[in-house]
Amino acid sequence: QVQLVESGGGLVQAGGSLRLSCAASGRTFSRYGMGWFRQAPGKEREFVSAISWSGGSTYYADSVKGRFTISRDNAKNTVYLQMNSLKPEDTAVYYCAVGYSSGWPKQQRAYDYWGQGTQVTVSS
Repeated sequence: QVQLVESGGGLVQAGGSLRLSCAASGRTFSRYGMGWFRQAPGKEREFVSAISWSGGSTYYADSVKGRFTISRDNAKNTVYLQMNSLKPEDTAVYYCAVGYSSGWPKQQRAYDYWGQGTQVTVSS
């Protein structure tokens, strides 16, 4: 059974940093794109960042560009999201996802597997 487990969330002050990890198990995802989405209270889930299977292409939402960095380690079936200069508006549950269907990288329908999410709270 495919499983994605996020970790690294928590409470941080504005301007601080967090590094999220997402470990995939159950199959090899080295040929799949991996992405991060987030959902703030009362809002729809939105795209944050994605990375191609080779790691050669990365994508970011305008709101996080220059502050967040996505990376992956295919040997460990793990994707990371380094978040710097965090803002209160980054507060959300962050989800990792795996997939490479039509609509990738920004459409949620392109992703086949999703994690349970990890809470990130940025205090002002």
